Amino acid sequence: MLNPYIEIGEVLRPQGIQGLVKVRPETDTPERFHALKEVWLADGAGYRRAAVEAVSVREDFVYLRLDGAASRDDAEKQRGLTLYVDRAHARPLKEDEWFICDLIGCQVRTDAGEALGEVTDVMQPGPNDVFVIRTGRGEMLVPVLKRVLVRVDVERREIVLNSERLREVALVD
Repeated sequence: MLNPYIEIGEVLRPQGIQGLVKVRPETDTPERFHALKEVWLADGAGYRRAAVEAVSVREDFVYLRLDGAASRDDAEKQRGLTLYVDRAHARPLKEDEWFICDLIGCQVRTDAGEALGEVTDVMQPGPNDVFVIRTGRGEMLVPVLKRVLVRVDVERREIVLNSERLREVALVD
C-alpha cells in the first residue's frame, strides 16, 4: 500500500525573527507551495496538520510560516521537520511519471524473469533520473529511459526492465 502522504520538503532553520522557516523543497516545482493552505508533519504517532500562513520562494528555497509561529523561537521548534501533502493535494502526475517515494522499495526484475534487487534511491543528476538498485552483488545504477523500462507498477511495488537494453546502460558496483 502506498503512503497516503508525500514528502515535499524539510525545514532547515528559522529565517528572520517573525516565525518564518527556510525549507529545502523536495519537488520539481517549488512554486507549488504558493497554493498550499496546509501541510502535514510526521510526529511519531502519525501525521498532524499544520496551517501554511505565509509563503515565498527565492533562490530554490521556500520560506514559510506554519501554524501561527510568531517568533524566531517558535520557528526554531520546527527545525528538522519534514513537510508532507496528502495524495489528494499532490501535483497530478503525467503519464510515465511517478513519485520518488513510491519507487523506493520496489522490487526490480528483468522481462526474462531475473530478480535484480530493490530500488533504494532515485538520483537526479541531469536529464534522466537514475535508479539505484541494491542487488545481491552490490549496487546497480540504471538510467530511467523508456527503452529500458518495460513496466513500472508502484501499486504492486514492481519494476520490470528490458534485459537486453539493461546490459547496454547499467553500471554495476
